[in-house]
Amino acid sequence: MKKRKKWMSICLVVCLIGGIGGAAWYHRRKLEERRLSLVYIPKVEDSTNDFWKALILGTKMAAKEYNADIEIKAPNEENDIERQNELLKEAISEEPDAILFSPSSFTESNDLLKEAKEKGIRISFIDSYTEEKVQDLTVATDNLEAGEKLGKFAATLLGPDDQIAIVAHVKGVSTAVEREEGFRKGLGDLAENIVEVVYCDSQYEKSRKLTQELMEKYPNLKMVAGMNEYSSVGAARAVKAAGAKDRIQVVGVDSSQEAVQLMENGVFKGLVVQKAFKMGYIGVKETILMLRGKSYEKDVNSGCELVTPDNMYDSEIEKLLFPFNTLKLS
Repeated sequence: MKKRKKWMSICLVVCLIGGIGGAAWYHRRKLEERRLSLVYIPKVEDSTNDFWKALILGTKMAAKEYNADIEIKAPNEENDIERQNELLKEAISEEPDAILFSPSSFTESNDLLKEAKEKGIRISFIDSYTEEKVQDLTVATDNLEAGEKLGKFAATLLGPDDQIAIVAHVKGVSTAVEREEGFRKGLGDLAENIVEVVYCDSQYEKSRKLTQELMEKYPNLKMVAGMNEYSSVGAARAVKAAGAKDRIQVVGVDSSQEAVQLMENGVFKGLVVQKAFKMGYIGVKETILMLRGKSYEKDVNSGCELVTPDNMYDSEIEKLLFPFNTLKLS
């Protein structure tokens, strides 16, 4: 009798363990099968800007491959912080599983992001970040590294007394701050030759006009450095229009079809190109792994490469410069 009771107790324990394990397996399986809802709010959605086009395409492709719906909500201009926050409020009200966010301001979205976290919405930062560490994960270029790469290359083009101007994108945003800091570090002692820093608010035409004014203000200017695609291409347009490509060196961050043509024409001497598609793809992939309770990376450097006229047609560099051609072939 005692033996029978003992065996019954053992069987009961085994059944309980099996039941708990089965329930956990069922819960995990349902979590893995459920189609997730994501909202991505970039700084801008602009058909003329290859960086944002490639990044957004990367988010959409990853969402499709990993069984999630993704909605893109974007301002029409990169410096429209107010509109970006309106879209963030809208996204919070929809209560998705996660909001992926590329903040245009270092401080102005903090309260809204905290509100989202309080509602149980997970937050992923892509490309840039905010003052408050509210995010669950970040996928971005190491912008200090990108700026330093550009600065070290720029230093090889300059004499000891050559004047330099910086055309940055949006004042105070983390990418602009870190790229300028890295650029100065890469320049070394030549950083003392920076005569002025201006901001184009991520507008091609404003960058062109600002560069034109800089050339007039500093007749001995020898270099203009752009800190994103808008500022870089706008500066290059101004130097090209002035017929000054042999007198003023232009370097920058990010690439586009126009930037490639400007490099082929001798205007751009060097560009640090981010891996935009990879950034968007990994941002969504890691977010989904996190939501499904799997192992994920909390801080991912998506990388960048220095592109010059000497290496621009190397096979790996071509994939960065012509991402849409590469995707069509794959």
